[in-house]
Amino acid sequence: MEWLYKSTDPILITVISTFLIFISIVTLTRIIGLRSFAKFTAYDFAFTVAIGSILSSILTSSTTVTHGITAIGSLLLLTFIFSKLQRKFTVINNLISNKPLLLMDGKEILEENMQKARIEKTQLVSKLREANVINYEQVYAVVLESTGDISVLHKSSVDEENNFDDNLLEGVRRRL
Repeated sequence: MEWLYKSTDPILITVISTFLIFISIVTLTRIIGLRSFAKFTAYDFAFTVAIGSILSSILTSSTTVTHGITAIGSLLLLTFIFSKLQRKFTVINNLISNKPLLLMDGKEILEENMQKARIEKTQLVSKLREANVINYEQVYAVVLESTGDISVLHKSSVDEENNFDDNLLEGVRRRL
């Protein structure tokens, strides 16, 4: 039964650590802002995974609570600094962030963009189905976002009036 529970397991320490980490993350997020756990860029995702790894280390007693809180606080501070630098300096934003890429322009599938982004047509069609597209005529645009998500901008029906606002594609690379 040792695989299930050992009398030497630090259960109380784990409960106390969990409470302290929870309070610390809530406090740090309130100070630094909600963008701390946003998924705008690849580095945002990497930071979130790193924080998860640190949490795991703390809760399994691989590292101390103080050490873990310091590491999490440092990572959150870095995300705050980088987000400020991105807004202030276009060069840094261009280095850190990928620009969204157009995969479909209306009903036209942009094969070259799909190939460069390593997106298969079956994956694209799957996203169209998820967006309830029943006809390529409904599609205004399909965008591979900087986060890796695929956005489908479409009409509700084929007969719907064309009132698509091109400003929704601001900053999207049209062709590679």
